[in-house]
Amino acid sequence: MIIENPGRCVRALTLCGLAFAIACESDLTNPGREAKPAFVRLEPGTVAQVSAGLWHACALRTDGTVACWGSNVGPGEGFSGGYLGQATPPMGTFTQVSAGAWHTCGLRPDGTAACWGSNGSGQATPPASTFTQVSAGHDHTCGVTSDGTVACWGANSSGQATPPMGTFTQVSAGDSHSCGLKTDGTVACWGSNGSGEATPPSGTFTQVSAGGGHTCGLKADGTVACWGRNDYGQATPPMGTFTQVSARGLHTCGLASDGTIACWGYNGFGSATPPAGAFTQVSAGWEVNCGLKTDGSVACEGNNYYGQGTPPTADTFTEVSTGGYHHCGLKTDRSVACGGLNYYGQATPPAGAFTQVSAGREHTCGLKTDGTVACWGNNTQGQATPPAGTFTQVSAGGAQGGGYGYYEWGGVGHTCGVKADGTVACWGYNEFGQATPPAGTFTQVSAGGDHACGLQGDRTVACWGWNYYEQATPPAGTFTQVSAGGFHTCGLKPDGSVACWGLNNAGQATPPAGTSFTQVSAGYAHTCGLKTDGTVACWGFNAHGEASPPAGSFTQVSAGGFDTCGLESDHSVACWGRYAVAQTPNRPPALGSIATHAGSGPLGRTVTATADFSDPDITDTHTALMDWGDGASSAAAVTETSGSGSAKATHSYATPGVYTLTVTVTDSRGGAGVGTLRFLLLPGTTVPIGQTASPSLARP
Repeated sequence: MIIENPGRCVRALTLCGLAFAIACESDLTNPGREAKPAFVRLEPGTVAQVSAGLWHACALRTDGTVACWGSNVGPGEGFSGGYLGQATPPMGTFTQVSAGAWHTCGLRPDGTAACWGSNGSGQATPPASTFTQVSAGHDHTCGVTSDGTVACWGANSSGQATPPMGTFTQVSAGDSHSCGLKTDGTVACWGSNGSGEATPPSGTFTQVSAGGGHTCGLKADGTVACWGRNDYGQATPPMGTFTQVSARGLHTCGLASDGTIACWGYNGFGSATPPAGAFTQVSAGWEVNCGLKTDGSVACEGNNYYGQGTPPTADTFTEVSTGGYHHCGLKTDRSVACGGLNYYGQATPPAGAFTQVSAGREHTCGLKTDGTVACWGNNTQGQATPPAGTFTQVSAGGAQGGGYGYYEWGGVGHTCGVKADGTVACWGYNEFGQATPPAGTFTQVSAGGDHACGLQGDRTVACWGWNYYEQATPPAGTFTQVSAGGFHTCGLKPDGSVACWGLNNAGQATPPAGTSFTQVSAGYAHTCGLKTDGTVACWGFNAHGEASPPAGSFTQVSAGGFDTCGLESDHSVACWGRYAVAQTPNRPPALGSIATHAGSGPLGRTVTATADFSDPDITDTHTALMDWGDGASSAAAVTETSGSGSAKATHSYATPGVYTLTVTVTDSRGGAGVGTLRFLLLPGTTVPIGQTASPSLARP
């Protein structure tokens, strides 16, 4: 766990009481804050399109949902920028996605556009219109409307959001200019033209892409023509034929006719180094390039400082741990996978098999299968140099600026572990005694900011290290687990309640009353707990959404700096807060059996219908609608427990006959399952003819 620069909008958090309420929300929009970013399984064959931005990238799945990974914050060193949410897409389905610098836009099935992330220039506020294509630029966005005209919104200092008249088939928003492909195949550009980027050559094209100060277009014969700024060769395409071109920043990439990717221009961060393999689509970001491979998987190459170059894979996990700027998970094959900031190598785990992993502020430690400890990342204080010997548990901590509440880049840290004989050993920074544990035997230890706490054999808690806020002064009583945060500590009591002590300026030490938990995790200035029903509750600092957990069923939770991750019941990992990996799609309810029964009313034409359903997201609630097939519909009464239940309604038909009953069950996050039953209504009875359901309870 732990202490990091909270960014320009909350810099006074630690020592200024309720000043934590000041947040950078006025210049951003995020219609999907309830969505859950996650280590999502982008399995081969499940991706239809990919789009690379500046510090994030997004993929459109074949089911229409969008997954994003990389940074969720704006400009600033590391993750010190304010929360924007460009990598946290809203729920629902899309037909196209486009990642800009600090915002993202997608095209909905009904043709409307939805945008999320930075909105300081209005780039994430699309007009009320329908579109056939959308393109997110640096701080403006353009789209081709249903009538073929182009509409743009956002920054317009150079006229980049003022398109010309006429009809278009495609548009591309660059940094400070935009270009569109007209219906006659010619290209028109508008906006900044300091390097000639908005002065296209004559001739016809099949596609156009606007970069930083240059533009490239795909000609009808498959060759690429570029114009504008060329100081890095970004406007000098190679020979050969291509099927697509993508320009961003100071470089360009093209999909060659043989399926390989070629890039040219500035190669800082490896931005002009294409990923290897055969592809069907390419997207050049400002510092990273991503492509959709022929097997339907995603590959990226270039800057991976924020994890934007590491698309999620099909991994499953048994544990997750959230640190200051990164997070790591223990995979089911016992290897470790990490994501997030990797400045010190804290997100580059060694090979080998592990039984536990713990992410600190800028380092990570893991317990190997032979009981020894391996650590990686920042080692300036020896926090990543574990002693010899065998351990049963390890915990990586760390703080900034010696723990006095001010922040600077380049942290300090310490690590503690429970040895095989039950004693605790700590190593690393020790100015406050946080690496000097007391004698005695322990069953668990937790390293916080500049303090540590352990659960003793008699189930009482002992703490050591910095104690300015009394974070190292535990209350009396017995506990089953303890978690040391930034300047506070929380413990789980035998009755399932949580007790916290230490700094409470953001409410991080005030757990909800009357709630029973099975696990607790203290982060920098927020805390999360796993409730007995499998849902997560969080409290404390929430400027980045770190204390707003998504719906779903979890088996473990880990609170970090300004992020939280949880292990879902299906072994995927969901994360929320300042860093995102991708969005876990909502799994809609599935319809089971549908039955109809004719009553004894007049002529036996009153029918009662029941439908069973099940939802893998057990915390969802549901509504149901029955379309009776005669022009009438009505809401159904729903009875449910933990995601499974039934819907029931009654309807009177005017005449006997053959009817198709359609049952729609919708969950609380917008997912819907639909089932139909075709039946013959006779006086006093119904005869089923056939039933369909989508999705079906029989689905894998």
